[in-house]
Amino acid sequence: MSSDPFLASALQTVSQQADALHALAGALDVRFSTAARRILACTGRVVVCGVGKSGLVGRKIAATLASTGTPAFFLHPTDALHGDIGMLTADDVLLALSRSGETEELVRLLPFARRRCAAVIAMVGCETSSLARGADLVLPVPVGAEADPLQLAPTTSTTAAMVIGDALALALMAARGEGADDFAALHPGGQLGRRLLSEVGDLMQAEHLPVVAPEMVLLSVISVMTRGRLGLAVVVEGDRFVGLLTDGDLRRLLEEGPSVLSRTAAAVMTPSPRWISPDARATDARQRLTEQRITSLLVSPDGQRLVGVLHIHHVDQALGSSAEQSRIGVTQGGPPQ
Repeated sequence: MSSDPFLASALQTVSQQADALHALAGALDVRFSTAARRILACTGRVVVCGVGKSGLVGRKIAATLASTGTPAFFLHPTDALHGDIGMLTADDVLLALSRSGETEELVRLLPFARRRCAAVIAMVGCETSSLARGADLVLPVPVGAEADPLQLAPTTSTTAAMVIGDALALALMAARGEGADDFAALHPGGQLGRRLLSEVGDLMQAEHLPVVAPEMVLLSVISVMTRGRLGLAVVVEGDRFVGLLTDGDLRRLLEEGPSVLSRTAAAVMTPSPRWISPDARATDARQRLTEQRITSLLVSPDGQRLVGVLHIHHVDQALGSSAEQSRIGVTQGGPPQ
């Protein structure tokens, strides 16, 4: 035990709550599955109710349910008793939170809620309480002592309730078979939405592309590549791309001497360069760039017509930088430098 009283208190609190959660995992039984199946069959919303700290936990549970695909919102029991019970419909499930199960506002609301909604699930610490007895289903959250030495502040009990709420939300998400696309649809804003929803066509450079003809000599190719500022030049013949030259290729060629500058792009290009569809997910593009140890991909709808170039910097700017990609620092034309 630490001699620092603050650190000692913190360690004791964390340890006690960890022990409580471990015990909670062992206490889960078929009633959790029953509650999850009832919510899964719900054609309306999950309406979460709670007072005080349980209310705060309830708001978080409602938010987590909604963000993982289960329509949900929080309703304060007092507001419900003064008109907002009209928000409840016959297709909804009420999830009522109370450690004691004797919270006055919830107990008073219970008979009215049962007449209006499809089912009432009580998430309670006491299975013999008034709330538990009056509910259709009981989802027990057994907790021994609070972390508070005075046993006055809700601590371990609120942690346990929040964990059960998370477990419920994620179990429902898994049961519906939801994946990244479904999650992305519920998080269109911010970094998370950009990471999951961005497509290559949204990020690529489509204008002023460094395009050269097969017969162009390297001295002129260098000029085009410099203006393009992508570290590459795309060799295009007619309406299709046929090869690629990168700054890495040029550095290696120049080791042979200045005479190489008179050679043509077709003579030294890398044929059949790697490409990706503009409809591909940016996350898939990042994975390809990382796995293939390159910094750019040509963008084409058919593997022939060039519509853009995707550089790792475009992806990093939209999705956030990647330490691995920054460490690689190579281009498509050859092995790492």
